[in-house]
Amino acid sequence: QVQLVESGGGLVQPGGSLTLSCVGSGLQFDDAAIGWFRQAPGEGRKGISCISSQSRTSHADSVRGRFTISRDNAKNTVWLQMNSLKPEDTADYFCATVDDRCLVHPDFVKTWGQGTQVTVST
Repeated sequence: QVQLVESGGGLVQPGGSLTLSCVGSGLQFDDAAIGWFRQAPGEGRKGISCISSQSRTSHADSVRGRFTISRDNAKNTVWLQMNSLKPEDTADYFCATVDDRCLVHPDFVKTWGQGTQVTVST
């Protein structure tokens, strides 16, 4: 059974950094595209970053230039490095397996992680 586990969330001040991790099991990880989504209070879940099985990356406009996605297949892990965090980045963050074209829309998600909370506040 495919399982994704996120970690690394927490409370950070505006302008700070956090790195989220997503560890996968039960799948051929090096064949998997992994997307990161976030859901702010009262809003729907939105895709923000993706890394394909070939390590092609993409980011939403809202995070491009501040967030970096990377992977280490030997560790079955994808990281989301988040810099220059803003209060509007406050959300629950989820990783998920997605289509290898990196279609980061919830409708195309195959498996979700349980999420990790990020709060950007003074």
